[in-house]
Amino acid sequence: SEASGGRSLRADGFGENPFYHCLVAEILPAPGEPLGPCVVGYGLYYFIYSTWKGRNIYLEDVYVMPEYRGQGIGSKIIKKVAEVALDKGCSQFRLAVLNWNQKAIDLYKALGAQDLTEAEGWHSFRFEGEAMRKLAGK
Repeated sequence: SEASGGRSLRADGFGENPFYHCLVAEILPAPGEPLGPCVVGYGLYYFIYSTWKGRNIYLEDVYVMPEYRGQGIGSKIIKKVAEVALDKGCSQFRLAVLNWNQKAIDLYKALGAQDLTEAEGWHSFRFEGEAMRKLAGK
């Protein structure tokens, strides 16, 4: 796909040099059910580095299927990412959320996250497509 630069999500996450890591939330089948565990959510993260704070973890995406929301699954995924961050010696755990997603904003704040836009005035930027090619001279 265009988003992954022509590489597959599987290769980028599970190849020789993974670009990301993924936690999955599964619902176990009822006793006697022929189906195996069913994936109902995930947290996709990777490691970043801060010149001031050292090792960081970045949670790129956390998702729970709509019919399983409100059961604490998203919070469990987030808590597990915090555990991984501490195990790997990270000083920070970062994520971004769109301003319309008030439920997520409220959840992150309730879990103890600082809103860097409010607290420090950070703005997120990105270069893509033509702007990136222009910068790289290609």
